[in-house]
Amino acid sequence: MEMVEVINLEKDYGKIKALRGISFSIGEGEIFGLIGPNGAGKSTTLKILATLLRPTAGTAKIAGYDVVKDPEKVRALISYLPEEAGAYKNLTGREYLEFMARLYAKDEGKARKMLKLGIELSGLGERLDDKVSTYSKGMTRKLLIARALMVKPKLAILDEPASGLDIVNAYEIRKTIRRFAREEGTTFLISSHNMLEVEFLCDRVAMISGGRIVEAGTPEELKERYNAENLEEVFMRAVGVSIPEPVGGEGS
Repeated sequence: MEMVEVINLEKDYGKIKALRGISFSIGEGEIFGLIGPNGAGKSTTLKILATLLRPTAGTAKIAGYDVVKDPEKVRALISYLPEEAGAYKNLTGREYLEFMARLYAKDEGKARKMLKLGIELSGLGERLDDKVSTYSKGMTRKLLIARALMVKPKLAILDEPASGLDIVNAYEIRKTIRRFAREEGTTFLISSHNMLEVEFLCDRVAMISGGRIVEAGTPEELKERYNAENLEEVFMRAVGVSIPEPVGGEGS
């Protein structure tokens, strides 16, 4: 089953064309990466799928529900974490997760289960009882990832989930995403400009540039297709950017 289906999606901001007819699909339980440089159209795509923006043209469906015609049904299935998201700084991490659990759960029993999962996913231990205002960027991001996943969405939409984090925190977030996809069957749509990170994390990727999809496939397929060592090289060749020879290479 296709969890996400995007067909000829366009989005204009006045005279600026952010999306120019992109199409892709994501299978159920897949970790899918939408990768490209800043300004390529990644966040616009995610906001449309999260029902926060209306497309100018084209269609987008989540589990068969149209994001424009059935936004409430779509919202019941997804969890969206924007890059600029923050948590309530005057609360402790535990209080924040508890507040969000009570907001999303239909009864007290489900709220307790949701909170327990959020605490586990955060990996923050005793620091959960400290105020969010004392957290590092990495700790805050782990708290927000826990909030996004503890509701057990059918589709988790994560915009730059490890942006600006150090190696350890980025690794822990990737590990959490992989484990959750494997154990809960959650589908992930992850946007990033960090192509090497996505290469380690995603089952398939779509590369976007200038509002267009320029390539799509598994990381291994794309590297083989372009005779490249990594996805950065794939992207540069796909958009026609020449790759300089390494200093000290053959013939030096």
